[in-house]
Amino acid sequence: MTRPAHIVVVEDDAPLRALLTRLLGEHGYEATGVRDGSALSQMIMHPDDRPIDLILLDIMLPGEDGLTLCQRIRETSQVPIIMVSARGQESDRVAGLDCGADDYVPKPFSRLELLARIRAALRRGRENRIPAEIAMPECYRFEGWQFFPRRRELIAPSGAQVSLTAAEHELLLALLRHAQRAISRERLMELVHNRLSHSGDRSIDVLVSRLRGKLGGDRRSPPLIRTVRGVGYVFCAELELS
Repeated sequence: MTRPAHIVVVEDDAPLRALLTRLLGEHGYEATGVRDGSALSQMIMHPDDRPIDLILLDIMLPGEDGLTLCQRIRETSQVPIIMVSARGQESDRVAGLDCGADDYVPKPFSRLELLARIRAALRRGRENRIPAEIAMPECYRFEGWQFFPRRRELIAPSGAQVSLTAAEHELLLALLRHAQRAISRERLMELVHNRLSHSGDRSIDVLVSRLRGKLGGDRRSPPLIRTVRGVGYVFCAELELS
């Protein structure tokens, strides 16, 4: 029998932590609640027979905050992370996604929406874990640039290494895998694993703008990433894979 997904709730508000773990248990998940990053780190280092399938992570925590904790987890793990925070401004959501979170849910939240986002994150994790590793080339080359996805390195034509956030890395990889094809904003969000908090959220456009800047920005004509009005974006350069 397939084991239920194990979800860890990192939340210092004890009543909310209890509510979330109970909600998850009622919907067939195995849920563990911890109050801070230290307790979560202990679980990650000593998983025993309970590997973690997803983390619900608050930002405002005692000790190490959620953003820093998310960055540290991403150094060694791609476990799905959903930020759940009272900070609901667009800048907060962008910061969470840039740190490597797969999704961001502001408080107060709908229980049904949270459960739907959890199902989506778990499904994307299952669908992308093995095939992505098999299909991923060692290097993408385009117009003098080199991108090494496994090593998370982007090398400019000058030979300089260009720093990318976790979200920018995932966005570039998604665009390269679908080069020469227009991709809708919604599909990009799914491919990048950055589902936004509401339909009016323009965080994906912010990420595209940042990535364009790091790929030469307005100095390039035509641009490497072109906007397709009413659709989304397309990566225009010819690729060489190795």
